[in-house]
Amino acid sequence: MYPKHVEGRPFDETTADHGYVETDPTGRYGRFEEVLGKGAMKTVYKAIDEFLGIEVAWNQAKLSQVLSSPDDLQRLYSEVHLLRILKHDSIIKFHASWIDVRGMTFNFITEMFTSGTLRQYRQKYTRVNIHAIKKWARQILEGLVYLHGHDPPVIHRDLKCDNIFVNGHLGQVKIGDLGLAAILRGSQSAHSVIGTPEFMAPELYEENYNELVDVYSFGMCVLEMLTAEYPYSECTNPAQIYKKVTSGKLPAVFYRIQDSEAQRFIGNA
Repeated sequence: MYPKHVEGRPFDETTADHGYVETDPTGRYGRFEEVLGKGAMKTVYKAIDEFLGIEVAWNQAKLSQVLSSPDDLQRLYSEVHLLRILKHDSIIKFHASWIDVRGMTFNFITEMFTSGTLRQYRQKYTRVNIHAIKKWARQILEGLVYLHGHDPPVIHRDLKCDNIFVNGHLGQVKIGDLGLAAILRGSQSAHSVIGTPEFMAPELYEENYNELVDVYSFGMCVLEMLTAEYPYSECTNPAQIYKKVTSGKLPAVFYRIQDSEAQRFIGNA
C-alpha cells in the first residue's frame, strides 16, 4: 500500500520557533537541517518525535528523481513496504511515511542510530575485541533468521556493513536498507542478479538462488568486521571479483585472519 498523498507543513514562524525546517502533516515529527547520511536516492536528516520525545531519522527523496527511474521507485517502495511489516529487534524500526505534494518529496521516518553504519564504526575504532564482533554477528544473524523465517521469506540481497547500523553506546546493531530485498512466495527462487559484487554469493550470478545468499554475505560482513577491510579489495573491478567468486577463491584478506576459529566460521558461511 502506497503512502498517503498529503502535504507536509512548510517552513513558517511556528516551525522556525522550534528550529524545524519542516514538519510532517500531523505535526508529530519535526525535521532539522542536520544531515545524518546521504545516498543515491535519499537524504537522511535528524528529526524529533514530539509525541515520544525521541530523536528519529527523517528519510527524504525528491519525487522528480525517484519518478524518473522505475528501478529507484520500486526500490524505495520495497524498502518502505518491508519496513512497515517487519518487526524485530535486529531490523531497523519504521514509524511513518507520506508524500509531500507541495514540496514534491517522499518522506518516511525510521529510528535514528547514533554511530552511523557498521563499516564507518569499524573504521573509526580499529581495535575491537573478538567478543564485540561475536556480539554484533549474533544480532545480525538473529535478524537474518527472522527475515528468512518470515511468511513469506524475505531475502535481503544486499547485506553488507554499509547497510548495518550501529548504536555504539549500546553495542547494538540492526539490519537496514531493504531496497533490494526480495519476497519468496511458495517454493520459488529469486532470479535477478543484484547486490554489491564484493558480498554477492556465487549462485547470485547464476540467477537462481534462495535466502542462503544472505548467509554468504553475512560471512563477508564478519570478514570485514574482523579486518576492517572490504572483501576482495585486491580486485580493481567487478569482473575480477566475479571471476574469483565464481571459481571459489576467497578474498586475500581472509588469509590474514590469525584466529583459526574465526577463519573456519567464515569459510563455512
